[in-house]
Amino acid sequence: MKKIQILGTGCPKCNKLAENAEAAARELAIEYQLEKVTDINEMMKFGVMVTPALAIDGQVKVTGKVADVGDIKKMLA
Repeated sequence: MKKIQILGTGCPKCNKLAENAEAAARELAIEYQLEKVTDINEMMKFGVMVTPALAIDGQVKVTGKVADVGDIKKMLA
């Protein structure tokens, strides 16, 4: 199972990134767990200074932008 984490404060961009990540996982038909990380201290543990950010299995893949579904599918594959 893939662990997908959205790091951000819940802003519209963060929510869009979460939607795109869920859509990508569904299209790939993979099992996943989506977690929204909103705590600033937790984000800093990832080294993230700009949100939104996307982490997959604990590794930060994207920061400061909303990745599209196609890009996220490549990261999950």
